[in-house]
Amino acid sequence: MGRPMTPFRLGLLALVLTFALDQASKLWLYFGTDLVLTQPWRFGPYLDLVVVWNRGVSYGMFQQEGGLGRWLLVALSVVAAAGLAVWMHRAGSRLLGLALGLIAGGALGNAVDRAAYGAVFDFVHLHAGQWSWYVFNVADAAIVAGVVGLILDSLLPERGPAGSSDPAPPV
Repeated sequence: MGRPMTPFRLGLLALVLTFALDQASKLWLYFGTDLVLTQPWRFGPYLDLVVVWNRGVSYGMFQQEGGLGRWLLVALSVVAAAGLAVWMHRAGSRLLGLALGLIAGGALGNAVDRAAYGAVFDFVHLHAGQWSWYVFNVADAAIVAGVVGLILDSLLPERGPAGSSDPAPPV
């Protein structure tokens, strides 16, 4: 029948799939299409695909023009992903393992961009009328979904040992 999907295995699967989908989408859009030359690609009144190189962190904050900042962000992303993987190994719920895997996979996807190109390739632009959201990518979306998962997991009642529906006894 196979081995059960433990929180760590689910998190590892989420990490690998997030990283693969993120890198595949970026490589295909940048090298496999003419998006760079023909942008924006409009998909209705709310969604465009564009090419934006983000040299900062979330939402373009802390823009890094120099090499030192770039490599510090790469190192920070790799260290954060390693820490998340350790936490994922200790996760007590599948939701927590999944959330941590999404965040770690997204961090590694963006770290590869920074290391290879000096900036993160963002391409999804959501907008409506005068409202415009930041341009993002698959890794960014996975990180946001992972943070939502962390919040949801923290709001759920504590669980006892695996397979038990009884709450864990107080320590």
